[in-house]
Amino acid sequence: MICKRFLVGGRVQGVFYRATVAQHARTLAITGHAHNLPDGRVEVLAYGEPHAMQALERQLWIGSSASKVTAVDATDVAAGAAPDTFRTG
Repeated sequence: MICKRFLVGGRVQGVFYRATVAQHARTLAITGHAHNLPDGRVEVLAYGEPHAMQALERQLWIGSSASKVTAVDATDVAAGAAPDTFRTG
C-alpha cells in the first residue's frame, strides 16, 4: 500500500469534482479524502495499491463534467494508518 497527496488546480471547486473523485476512489478500493483548499485547489490524500493509484491519477485529470483540470501535482507521503473509507469535506 502506498500513500500520495495530490494537489489539483483549475476549475475544481463547486463543480462536483470531489464527489466524482470519491466515487472513482471507492471503485478502486482507495481510501483517504478530498478537501477544498482556500486557494481554489483540491487536495486529495489517497491510500491504495500502486495500480489503483495510477488509475486514480488519470481520473483526477478528467474530474467531473463541469470541471476543467489544469494541474495535478503528486507527492509521495509516508503511509500511516489508512482510513477505512474515502471522504470529502
